Amino acid sequence: MKHFKAISISFIIIISAIFSCNVYYLVSLYHSIRNNVERDVMTALADADIDDMWERTDRANRTATATRQAYIENGDSIVEQPRSISGIKDEDGNFVTTSTNQKGKTKVNKTPLRRDRSYTNQMVNAMSQQMHEAMDPFVDFNLTIMDSIVKERLADRRLYPKFVAVEIVNSKEEILRGNNHIPENRLGYDVFSLCFNPESDMYYRAYMTPLTRHIISEMSGVIVTILLLMVSFALAFWYLFRTVSRLRTIEEMKDDFVSNMTHELKTPIAIAYSANDALLNYDTDNDPAKKKKYLMIANKQLKRLGELVENILAMSMERRKTMKLKPEAIHLQTLVEEIAAAQRMRGDKEITINVEVDGNVSIEADKTHLSNVLNNLIDNAIKYSGDSVTIAITGNDKEISVSDNGIGIPAKSIPYIFNKFYRVPHGNRQDVRGYGIGLYYVKNILDKMGWSISVRSKEAEGSVFTIKFSNDAQ
Repeated sequence: MKHFKAISISFIIIISAIFSCNVYYLVSLYHSIRNNVERDVMTALADADIDDMWERTDRANRTATATRQAYIENGDSIVEQPRSISGIKDEDGNFVTTSTNQKGKTKVNKTPLRRDRSYTNQMVNAMSQQMHEAMDPFVDFNLTIMDSIVKERLADRRLYPKFVAVEIVNSKEEILRGNNHIPENRLGYDVFSLCFNPESDMYYRAYMTPLTRHIISEMSGVIVTILLLMVSFALAFWYLFRTVSRLRTIEEMKDDFVSNMTHELKTPIAIAYSANDALLNYDTDNDPAKKKKYLMIANKQLKRLGELVENILAMSMERRKTMKLKPEAIHLQTLVEEIAAAQRMRGDKEITINVEVDGNVSIEADKTHLSNVLNNLIDNAIKYSGDSVTIAITGNDKEISVSDNGIGIPAKSIPYIFNKFYRVPHGNRQDVRGYGIGLYYVKNILDKMGWSISVRSKEAEGSVFTIKFSNDAQ
């Protein structure tokens, strides 16, 4: 407990550091997944470009019959169209592509292959560029078809943006082929560019709704797990902190209890010892009044000791949950009159106890514990009062009340008076000592009986404790 604050701060720092590391790794994971997604999008664009060229080739073949005759009639002005395209890798490490036109002329292109990249990708890119150079001047783009192909290739990679549209631009971002599906306000879209024909400085520029939702869904398992762990850590730490704080409070209350109880036990022992010493060492036989006085003092203090021990034992039994009540039929007026008569004989101060209990009321209760409850309430009324006290006990078949004209209870203390070891602070009553378990005992006994207790009090005017019987306790 001594180092609780330092240990708590250390745990908070450690948990904060762990949380910061988790946030850092989550951000890193987000960027990693985003890079993979962007790479998938670029691959999808490249695949869509090749698919689009096949589609355009099919379209060109369907119209070739109708246009071929017109090209032949032009003689030397016939535009060369590719009849075949092939690709090989030569001994110098170049990728060689050839295309043969209708006149039988073959064009050879050599593209150096880099060793730090995939040969396959480089060959595919080179063939794609050659096909674009040969096809683009004669077969126009259909961007609506290109949009649908891009969506299909994205779907192959489990990417499903709500909006996809492609346009063709140059390196200066000037639009060469516009797309009517793209709105004028292009903010808020993810943009990807792919150069498909460097010779002609042509790029595909694709607009699509942000892929953040897809990225977050990919991370959802990790995010949920980390959040659950952090929430679990926070709840566990909060519970531990709350439990330890309560233990510290209980420990402090225990120390106060031990201190108060020690004083409570020492006081009657010392007084009884002094009275007994006087009887032994002084000639009291010739002074019966003084002898009686000393014996009454000793008897009173021994009774006080008995009450202290009885309450401590009662608390110990309650804590072990082994205390069992023994209900019996009790005539309420008779019991209250007996208790009031005994309390009037205390002689601590001028005590007036008025009893107004319905003589026809009989209740089922444990007589011993009910007596202790009423004695506790009356004892508190006597202790927390002036030089004299007037106590009124009223009762019927539904409730019994104990009221006094004592010093009262501060409003801020009323919610806590039934807590174990709690003592109401009275700055002007240093002579009143207690151990903070009387009202706690009262509340617990009444709960076990199925009854309830409430209190109304005002400082300098007194208090009223009301016990309400349960319906089946009559």
